[in-house]
Amino acid sequence: MLEDSEVRPSAPGRELASPPQPGRVHPARPGWLIRWAGGQRSWETNFSLLLMALPGILLLFVFAYLPMFGIVIAFKDYRFAEGIWGSAWVGFENFRFLFGTDTAFRITRNTLGMNSIFIVTTTIGALGVAMLMNEVYQSRMSKYYQTMLFFPYFISWVIASYFVFAFLNGQGGLANQLIERLGGEPPSWYRSPQYWPLILTVAHIWNSIGFSSIVYLAGILGISPELFEAAKIDGAGKWQQIRYITLPMLYPLIIILVLLAIGRIFHADFGLFFFVPRDTALLYSTTDVIDTFVYRSLVQLGNISMAAAAGFYQSSVGFVLVITANWIVRRINRDYSLF
Repeated sequence: MLEDSEVRPSAPGRELASPPQPGRVHPARPGWLIRWAGGQRSWETNFSLLLMALPGILLLFVFAYLPMFGIVIAFKDYRFAEGIWGSAWVGFENFRFLFGTDTAFRITRNTLGMNSIFIVTTTIGALGVAMLMNEVYQSRMSKYYQTMLFFPYFISWVIASYFVFAFLNGQGGLANQLIERLGGEPPSWYRSPQYWPLILTVAHIWNSIGFSSIVYLAGILGISPELFEAAKIDGAGKWQQIRYITLPMLYPLIIILVLLAIGRIFHADFGLFFFVPRDTALLYSTTDVIDTFVYRSLVQLGNISMAAAAGFYQSSVGFVLVITANWIVRRINRDYSLF
């Protein structure tokens, strides 16, 4: 006689079916959907998360994947009356015209160069601000500091352009008044393209450093306090804690954010490069990027095919860059790569 606590062995080749749990319903689900979700157990665990992600997936599909059919415009002489499929096929003629002038080199150089500067300066600045915020995180003023740093992220570049103009205006600008009081000769900012890489970099840091610092601050707060306590016991100073604990623990987050930024390195911030320099033709040598060129091709020239060719070139090179950067990171440390 077996006791109640003992388990009866099953016959060879026969498995005991687990009794259904009371109050639990197992709805029928398509087999392909369960396999796509990673199996029955993964489906039951992540079903709610999949439902929450469904609206974002649908928006991504509608606004990012369906428009890909419009890539064909880059290879056609598009006419409104004839439509996308009725317009004449010209092959790579739009690309040949685009790269036949110095415009392609100029917009590529400016886009790649300025975004590279933005990635480096924003990463360093955001890390520094996040570490400073971590030191005063328990203070009552920390929320005020975070709000003031995060606020510029929500200000439109249209409004920010008026702030910049108030500083750099040749007639009564604050920067010019300060230079005159110091005995210098104020330059004509909107006629001097050599100053604008620095001006745009400062404007971009002002706008984005708050959001980026909060992301890094969240990563710092996720580090176990026991590591810092052990370092203090061993006599480590603040700089040593940052060098040997904070930065190594943030490496995965830093690399992921940099890889994502590299993926969009050929997509410039249109508002920054268009509104802040006020679309001044004299500044095109340093402020004209792919996005502003596409805009002028559409509005001023009405050349949709040329704009589509520039956009296709922009996306293709960005895709190749993020794949290459991820491959390099994967070769160095597989755990830090995106895929």
